[in-house]
Amino acid sequence: MEKTNRLVAILEIGSTGIRSLIAEIYDAGEWKFMDRAGKPIALGRDVFTSGQVSRESLLECLTVLQNFRELLQGWGIADEDIHCIATSALRAAKNRDVFVDRVHQETGFNFTVVEGIEENRLMYMAVRFAMKNDVPQFWRASSMIIDVGGGSTEIMLLRRGKMVAAHSIKLGTILIDQQSRLALGSVRSQERYLNETIRNTSEQLNAEMVLSHVRTFVVAGADARLVAALIGREVNENCWVIAREEFVKFAERVQNYSVDDTVQKLHIPFADAEGFVPGILVYKLFLERTAAVHVVVPLVSIREGLLIDMARGVDPELQEDFFSQVIASAVNLGRRFHYDELHNRHVANLCLTLFDELLREHGMSRRERMMLEVAATLHDVGMFIRGSGHQKHGQYIVANSEIFGLHQEELDIIANVIRYHRGDLPSPTDIDYIALQKDERILMLKMTSILRVADALDRGHSQHIRSITVEKKSEAILLHAQGNYDFSLERIGLEEKAGLFQDVFGYKVILN
Repeated sequence: MEKTNRLVAILEIGSTGIRSLIAEIYDAGEWKFMDRAGKPIALGRDVFTSGQVSRESLLECLTVLQNFRELLQGWGIADEDIHCIATSALRAAKNRDVFVDRVHQETGFNFTVVEGIEENRLMYMAVRFAMKNDVPQFWRASSMIIDVGGGSTEIMLLRRGKMVAAHSIKLGTILIDQQSRLALGSVRSQERYLNETIRNTSEQLNAEMVLSHVRTFVVAGADARLVAALIGREVNENCWVIAREEFVKFAERVQNYSVDDTVQKLHIPFADAEGFVPGILVYKLFLERTAAVHVVVPLVSIREGLLIDMARGVDPELQEDFFSQVIASAVNLGRRFHYDELHNRHVANLCLTLFDELLREHGMSRRERMMLEVAATLHDVGMFIRGSGHQKHGQYIVANSEIFGLHQEELDIIANVIRYHRGDLPSPTDIDYIALQKDERILMLKMTSILRVADALDRGHSQHIRSITVEKKSEAILLHAQGNYDFSLERIGLEEKAGLFQDVFGYKVILN
């Protein structure tokens, strides 16, 4: 059967430039790169200095994007196949909404500003694609993926290829350069600033996964790709490696280079040279806190991650793997706050049984099933602060944490589910509740009603009810419990907590 294909384009506005990727996508999730282009723009220097995009940078962006529009028209790419994203600089810009609207009016491009955690997800997909199975240590031991950009540093910690934590840190080459300028450009002051910042960051990361146990150090940034071209060796067409000692020696050699030195001695374009040395020093300082013997350099960016998303669509196997990574990240967050893992995971399993058996009644999607599992996994995380009112403490912790693969809107829904898994029900005066959109409030109530029932079934945190089967009657849901104990405590719990379920779904819940 002959393959059908389509041309797609990805545009990215970053802190240091605007870049494009054009590819031909075939059936079965295959693709072929056709063209790449880029134009340097000092957008990040504007934003991280004044807090917004300047008029001059806006006009420069419009000119560049008009040129990209002509390029894409030459390729004959339809508007629906042009995907536009923006990263840390626009995330931080106070006038980003005005900027995005002006760009749309002038060029027709619709840019989406991606969150740091979404940037992590796209980079993770790109890194996996680039490494394939050619870096087996990644799947056997602890790993760290790091990408230093102009405005932020994205960090992922993995154990045997499974996500432990993901963070977007406000540490980028432009910000580092600004700190250096404030200290009159002193190399020593820059190094001191970096050492202090990375020491503090490493202490936080060590609470999630001991960095000295990291065996695979993956660097996904443009600066590392330049170093790989100079001193690395090829693993496959999309991945290179650099020996640890060689990388450290290189970093020590260039740390005193000026921008002009970098251009002249390394033959790096000026636009890339401005943030090159600070980026390499960040990688070196993190590398030295690990036990990795090689630096793995995938020749990819988040543009390739987005291309994988577009080409493969909803691949069930990839989707399930992604969901498992989200849950692993949530479990690790719970462990950071010393939660009752047996109880929380048991309640999550009961939630999933109810979800699966009542699919017709609630009509939620597979992704929403994952969100419910996250909420159940973390529903008692607030106990770390105080038992009394722990649902409110849990709401705060989750709403202000990063869980790999979840957007802020999803975190807000999950945080509200945790807030109302016990105690009072939502009211029109609850600010966090009414801040949700109408469909989000309905979704939150469905999840909360299921979680309240599941939590009641383990009221004593003893897992007496090992599992349940669900029987649907005309006016009631009968839960048949498997276990060898007196379930009086669980029945009392249901009496207290199953009212919301009856209000949302119209069924009384009875424990047999």
